[in-house]
Amino acid sequence: MKHTTIFHKKKLKLKKPILIEGLPGIGLVGKLAADHLIKELKAEKVAELYSPSFPHQVIMQKKGTLRMLKNRFYAWRNPKKNGNDLLILVGDVQAVTSEAQYEICGAMLDFFHHQGGSFIYTLGGYGMGTVLEKPRVLGSATHKELIPKHEKYGVVFGQSQGSIIGAAGLLLGLGKLRKMQGVCLMGETHGGYVDAKSAQAMLEVLCKALDIKVNLDKIVSRAKESEEFMKKMEQETQKQEKLAESLGKDSGLSYIR
Repeated sequence: MKHTTIFHKKKLKLKKPILIEGLPGIGLVGKLAADHLIKELKAEKVAELYSPSFPHQVIMQKKGTLRMLKNRFYAWRNPKKNGNDLLILVGDVQAVTSEAQYEICGAMLDFFHHQGGSFIYTLGGYGMGTVLEKPRVLGSATHKELIPKHEKYGVVFGQSQGSIIGAAGLLLGLGKLRKMQGVCLMGETHGGYVDAKSAQAMLEVLCKALDIKVNLDKIVSRAKESEEFMKKMEQETQKQEKLAESLGKDSGLSYIR
């Protein structure tokens, strides 16, 4: 495999789809929110993305089998006549270099464009370095006209600083160049641990924006499952880095959190 490849599980015909990205990031806030959305909506897996830019390892599973690292697209068809269908992007990892991020995000946007989509929500955590009782959801939009509408849902604009690293930023930046619109939703979080409370606050806002209802009761237990998986991923990455150091080489591996 020399390039990022998306394998289609089935043919798609979606109605004004909205892309929701929830790949691993700070506090796993976006990943928790997107994974929970998939399970509660019973969204259907429609495509898988593989890339040589992902870390060179495979996942050993409980039943004795193994699988490649991958990102996955799930589709949910809105029962409302004029409602938007959803295309939800989740996965194990993000790319480990800047060049790879651009290449992979480009492939994701190509896939989304072919489904007729033009609006994107990216989900992530905004590290505060402290524990918050009531985390806010901060926002950054591609276009000014999106701000008033999302402020009504409780999103706070203009108070986040710095840059948005990885797919959560690039999908919107590159998407804007393709005349797409979107908003990055960032749940305030400590940044040092998996934060289900922040993911819940984000989902409450997102569900208002999408005009859907989702049960949030199980998000805490799912946060524990995600934390265990990501710890195993990081431990394996550290092993690879130590091995590379012992061989006097730079592995080039780093995990975007």
